[in-house]
Amino acid sequence: MKFWCEAIAITQRILIELLRRRRSLIFWIIFPISILLINGYVLAESMQLSTEEGFAYAAPSTLVGAALFFSCLGGSVATVVSEREQQTLKRLFISPLSGTSYFLGIFLAHSCIGFGQTLIIYTIAAFWGTTFKGSVFLGAIIILMSIVAYVGLGFILGTQLARRTEDVNSLVAAFGVPLLILGGAFFPIRFLPETLLELAKINPIYHMNQALLAVSTQGDNVQDIASHFQFLSGFTLMMILGGWFSYRRMVMLEKRL
Repeated sequence: MKFWCEAIAITQRILIELLRRRRSLIFWIIFPISILLINGYVLAESMQLSTEEGFAYAAPSTLVGAALFFSCLGGSVATVVSEREQQTLKRLFISPLSGTSYFLGIFLAHSCIGFGQTLIIYTIAAFWGTTFKGSVFLGAIIILMSIVAYVGLGFILGTQLARRTEDVNSLVAAFGVPLLILGGAFFPIRFLPETLLELAKINPIYHMNQALLAVSTQGDNVQDIASHFQFLSGFTLMMILGGWFSYRRMVMLEKRL
């Protein structure tokens, strides 16, 4: 209980700080809505679909390929770098707060942001008649694993490669944009040539996108998306371990400094 109480306190601090910066909060709301509207209309027009079908196909890709990527991965990188610059970690060492609680608190904060964006995207999609055809529970698991994977990767990038706040945008762009394109975040993967399609199969965003797309638009179950689900499960576990070890390494370095 001690760990969870401390983690919730860290979560509340991060979310309250976000609420105080109303401009950032407004941008985080506008971003997924604008991407969804663009993707929905483009898909409906280019693939000769109804508006309802266009938004049904656009919602999963917009969520895991754009909204969660920038909020959970980019946000966690920015949080780690900002906390280091503000000497928060050094204050942590002289307080009774544990490093585990701090790690969990950052994860929970970005999970709240991610699920908030999920509600926004599917609420807007529902306005155009889109329905979630598969298991909501399975869809929530895929979304949660995507959030965990992004936050874990954010810890790895934020602790190992980013040193200043200015590094965040270039780091996320360098690693993220090619993965987003190959993952089908901005257009269907059917437009990729065969060589790039094979390369996309080792891209975790591709498996996030395809798994959620199959569940939400076709009503597939776990057996139907077994390959995507297994890849995503393994990648998520790797990012949890990698993010935790990267965090512990950063803590040890900060202690020496």
